[in-house]
Amino acid sequence: MLLPRSPVTAFAARRSALLARLDGPALLAAGQPQARNFRNNSHPFRASSHFLYLLGAAIPGAALLFAHGEAQLFAPAPEPDDALWHGVQPSFSELQATHALAAVRPLEELQDAVRDAGGTVATLPTEDAASSAWLSSVLARRVLPGTGHAIAEGTPDHALALAMIALRVRHDAAAVTQLRAAAEASAQAHIAGMRATRGAKHEFEIAAAMIGELRRHHLDDAYSPIVTVHGEVLHNRGHDNAVAAGDLLLADVGGETPEGWAADITRVWPVSGTFSPTQRAIYEAVLAAQEAAIARVTKGTRYRDIHATAGRTLVSALRDLGIFKGDVDGLVERGAAAIFFPHGVGHLLGLDVHDLEDLGDRAAYAPGRVRPARFGDRYLRLDLDLEPGMAVTIEPGFYQVPAILADASITGAVGADLDRDVLARYADVRGIRIEDDVLCTDGAPEVLTRAAPKSIAAIEAAMASQ
Repeated sequence: MLLPRSPVTAFAARRSALLARLDGPALLAAGQPQARNFRNNSHPFRASSHFLYLLGAAIPGAALLFAHGEAQLFAPAPEPDDALWHGVQPSFSELQATHALAAVRPLEELQDAVRDAGGTVATLPTEDAASSAWLSSVLARRVLPGTGHAIAEGTPDHALALAMIALRVRHDAAAVTQLRAAAEASAQAHIAGMRATRGAKHEFEIAAAMIGELRRHHLDDAYSPIVTVHGEVLHNRGHDNAVAAGDLLLADVGGETPEGWAADITRVWPVSGTFSPTQRAIYEAVLAAQEAAIARVTKGTRYRDIHATAGRTLVSALRDLGIFKGDVDGLVERGAAAIFFPHGVGHLLGLDVHDLEDLGDRAAYAPGRVRPARFGDRYLRLDLDLEPGMAVTIEPGFYQVPAILADASITGAVGADLDRDVLARYADVRGIRIEDDVLCTDGAPEVLTRAAPKSIAAIEAAMASQ
């Protein structure tokens, strides 16, 4: 499919909205290319999400300066031999016209423009040291990498962070179009992975089919793909394991559009093409928890309550299977959910797969709310009241993690109400996670990733098809 391109008017509107929220000048950098082992052999460049939000193009080394009521782009001048090595590059006047900017100027003029901006120029920290060192030099003050969590309140940087959060946490129409496109193409990658599992001997064969499908749709990876038979390892990014009948394969794979918008999908399917009775039972338990949580992605609902809904639904289903015994509410109160579901139910989604997390919990936790202390709940990445335009993931799971099951500080409160003899019957379930991208609307939630097969019948049918 041909990916949509956001209109230039969308980026101009975002820049105007940011200018309206600023009390002083601000500088947002695209970032510096990172060398793999020497300067001309660099990693693929991915611009800062804040820069992409406002321009929609990745220009290495460039920066947007907001001052005197307008936005100007400062970019490296084309090199004389660019046409030889990289092809003809757009001129400054072409960039100005393409992006509807007030001006495009040589990067060498940025430092003077910063001095003339009329006050302390705010910025947002980056994760890499090279970009932070460059910002420190341009702004004549220390900008440390990865300090989004520690931006001091009351500073210009803090005001800029709050302004960007206010703009980005609810997606405009152009962003929603991008998210839908990323979700649809990423769903096709999961179907490709299901089909490629037939005859595969190793995880990397399935991963290759999924990544290849993303590229076929002109998507990059939104994050390092997880394709593994060890689903109990939450971020297992290696693809070296053999796959065999009896295994469940967990694939957490999502693509990113050229403008930077992400999808994030997790599906689980049986390598044999058919779920065993025990795998089917646990899968249905996780699916029930996920569907109950998705139904609550509605205007005004507190995200932490959605997390609680997923946990309680899972505990109830596991109690019905005999893995837990006793009253569901009592089990939940004693932390039973986190024994098998030890992470938050999801996170914001947008230009980053974990959107706005570079700015710390100020983006994901409403004022006055803090992360819970209890195991499992403390990994909840989001505690906002949902509003139309917010996109979130919903991704409960069931994992048999030996270290957790052996830790009395986690399981002790449940004690004998965790029936380990019954649990042993489910040894062929290492890890199951089911994840969809969901848009909060004025009405029912919109599941952006609904094209990825999710029911047992749909998964088995996809695996059987050519």
